[in-house]
Amino acid sequence: QVQFVESGGGLVQPGGSLRLSCAASGSGFSLFRMGWYRQVPGKQRELVADILSGGRTNYADSVKGRFTISRDNAKRTVSLQMNSLKPEDAAVYYCNSVWPTPNYWGQGTQVTVSS
Repeated sequence: QVQFVESGGGLVQPGGSLRLSCAASGSGFSLFRMGWYRQVPGKQRELVADILSGGRTNYADSVKGRFTISRDNAKRTVSLQMNSLKPEDAAVYYCNSVWPTPNYWGQGTQVTVSS
């Protein structure tokens, strides 16, 4: 079973930037469609960006043009560069597969956007 550990969250002012990182353990990572999800209390977890094994990316409309997802299959890492952060981007961010369907969720990393 592949597991993921997120890092890089923190407190940032509106308009600022953060870079989230995710390290994968286990085999098969290079074949996975990987994604960054986020969740705020009382709301469903949402997929904000995903990247196919070959590097093609997709973004939710709410983050398009501000977030960039990338991966390094050799290092088994996925990153999310977040620029021009807004208060509504505040959430717990999770790294996980989009395919295969995830069956385990890590702790995530908290992103707080506040002045």
